[in-house]
Amino acid sequence: MITARQSRAARALLGWTQETLADRARVSLTALKRLESESDLEVYESTRDEVRRAFEGGGIVFLNSDQGVGVMLVNRKRDD
Repeated sequence: MITARQSRAARALLGWTQETLADRARVSLTALKRLESESDLEVYESTRDEVRRAFEGGGIVFLNSDQGVGVMLVNRKRDD
């Protein structure tokens, strides 16, 4: 499950605004703001999935271990 902190960190790595992410993930800006809220607001799992897919398409890898969670930006192979 993608966390609010992971979403904000991934956006920072990609240089995306909330508006850009909402557009790429095909979710409403309000839903995205709920997902990124520290208030632990409820968000549909489908919204989290769409946001995760948009990030992964941008080269983000989500990390989850017993030491914590994070994100990493990886170089994607280009189709030449």
